[in-house]
Amino acid sequence: MPEYNLNVNGQSFTVEAAADTPLLWVLRDHLRLVGTKYGCGIGQCGACTVHFNGNAIRSCQIPVSSVEDNEITTIEGLSENGDHPVQQAWLEHDVPQCGYCQAGQIMSAASLLKNKPSPSDKEIENAMNGNICRCGTYTRIKAAIKTASNSGIV
Repeated sequence: MPEYNLNVNGQSFTVEAAADTPLLWVLRDHLRLVGTKYGCGIGQCGACTVHFNGNAIRSCQIPVSSVEDNEITTIEGLSENGDHPVQQAWLEHDVPQCGYCQAGQIMSAASLLKNKPSPSDKEIENAMNGNICRCGTYTRIKAAIKTASNSGIV
């Protein structure tokens, strides 16, 4: 079985996995970083969203063989104490209900704000399109993103 050197949340890891193993399963099963969730397995729901070199990607769709020596950030690595501006805005707007999609939602929102600190409503909608929330908290998600954007520290 091949070995891969991964940079996850600022730490180096070596994992043994088949080349086609999705990054999602390496994160969850090999590194025990279970904040990234399995939702659909086809990249359509966004529950598995992580940052890859700063950009939001669906970890269920990218094989471990293609991520070696790149920077991967999971929800656990977004902030040490859960105090990232997006996480704080999520709490302020009482976004989570069941909570299952929240890690993916937060990671997509954080990537958006890193690349576009003051997004328009349309830019928020476009960036968050494909992150499904079964509880339907989309209005609060958008409000939280605007709050985080206005914080000026994203």
